[in-house]
Amino acid sequence: MTFLAPKRYVASVDCIDLDELYRSGKRALLVDRDNTLVPRDAASAPPEARDWLDRARRLGFRVCLVSNNWYRSQVEASARELGIDHVIWCAMKPAPFALWAGLHKLSATRSESLLVGDQLYTDVFASCLAGIDSILVKPQTHVDMWYTHAFRFFERHALRDLPCEEGGDGLR
Repeated sequence: MTFLAPKRYVASVDCIDLDELYRSGKRALLVDRDNTLVPRDAASAPPEARDWLDRARRLGFRVCLVSNNWYRSQVEASARELGIDHVIWCAMKPAPFALWAGLHKLSATRSESLLVGDQLYTDVFASCLAGIDSILVKPQTHVDMWYTHAFRFFERHALRDLPCEEGGDGLR
C-alpha cells in the first residue's frame, strides 16, 4: 500500500494539528466534502469541522473544497456556509485534475498543499496522482452512496494495519 499511503490517518478533521502542518510548510488545504467535512447524512458541517476551518484560516491557510458530489447545489451551499472556495460539480477523483484546479484557485504549489479526505481509493489516490500529500480521515457516518460501500470493503482490508490517530473506534 505504499503508493496509496496517506501521510496520516485520523478520526476526524479536528484531530489534524494545524500548527504542525503550518510549521511543516503547508499553506493550502484541499478538503473533501462528504463524510470528511460534512457527514453524508447531514446538510451542514458539524461545529467541530467549522471551528477547525476557522482556525485554519486564522493561521493563514488557504482552503478549497474539492468534492465528487454530483449535486452542485450541495457543494456550493457547503462552500458558502463554510466560507471557502470550491471546485464545482463532480471532481472525478481519483483523477487529479480537480486537485490541480483547486491548487490554481488557491495559487498554491503541490509541496505546500495537503488533501484531506475520507476515501482511500478516491481522495488519497487522487492526491498521489496529483503529487500532493494527504491525510485520510475516518468517514463521519455509515451513510454512503451505494458504490462507495464497495470501495469501503476494500479500504478496510488495505487499512487494517494502519493505526488511526486520535481515537480509533470510528466507523470503519
